[in-house]
Amino acid sequence: MAINGIQFQKGLSLPAFLRDYGTEEQCEALFIKARLPDGFICPCCGHGAAYEFKRRELRYWQCGACRHQTS
Repeated sequence: MAINGIQFQKGLSLPAFLRDYGTEEQCEALFIKARLPDGFICPCCGHGAAYEFKRRELRYWQCGACRHQTS
């Protein structure tokens, strides 16, 4: 299994961790940035614009062109 870059950051102290990941909103924003570093790109058609919505506490993106949904 590959080493996770977020999990094994060198020199990440507890205060630094709490500063960067201390709230659920911070964790979610950093996770999305890691998951979509270049922003949303549809896996079906390659379009770069999407609508974001939540359903049952889960976040989804729907492609603006083909309406493909991904999470």
